[in-house]
Amino acid sequence: MAAPRASSSVRVHCFTEPNFGENAYVVDGGTGSECWIIDPGLPPSARQILEYVGRERLRPTALILTHAHADHIVGVPEILAAYAELPVRIAAGERRLLTDPDANLSGSCGLPFTVRPETLLDLEPPGPLRLNDTQWAVLDVSGHSPDGRALYCAAAGAAIVGDALFEGSIGRTDFPGSDHERLIRNIRAHLLTLPEETVVYSGHGPATTIGREKRGNPWLA
Repeated sequence: MAAPRASSSVRVHCFTEPNFGENAYVVDGGTGSECWIIDPGLPPSARQILEYVGRERLRPTALILTHAHADHIVGVPEILAAYAELPVRIAAGERRLLTDPDANLSGSCGLPFTVRPETLLDLEPPGPLRLNDTQWAVLDVSGHSPDGRALYCAAAGAAIVGDALFEGSIGRTDFPGSDHERLIRNIRAHLLTLPEETVVYSGHGPATTIGREKRGNPWLA
């Protein structure tokens, strides 16, 4: 089955690193437009992102983190080395994970990692955030992590959901700060209520749709 794609002038470009299969994204409105960089992970994710941004002559306006687990933040320093004044948007409840290797899970892997961006901006519901000529809502999808966030653009029919919802699965809830019941509650309230044709871009795995997950995800039955 062909992967679903967002509509309108919004482009969502995925960069998947080979170690954990983490998906980073660049969201833009076409060559020469403003863009967001979302969840840059392990190499070669950040390098590929920077190459794409340069090739397409994009203008980054924010680095957005859906949550602060290590596989979603390791590429942040490389992005900020190229764009030193780029603000980082993250939910308030995730900020402490940036500087706590145990909380961001890097400590348990034996490779403790922290990051301290100079400019942190909030990522709080309901938003909205604007990118080029589009408007994005900020959704609470916490449960996999303490304060996880998703981004939804009705005009594009697209939702970028981090590790909350996957094709046929959901985010793990056996980590520090996880809460299974909270995650299920937020998925039902804030994601499954979106139009069924909405394309879901997850933190791991292929794109899916809200309708596909409503009908076939065993964790949401």
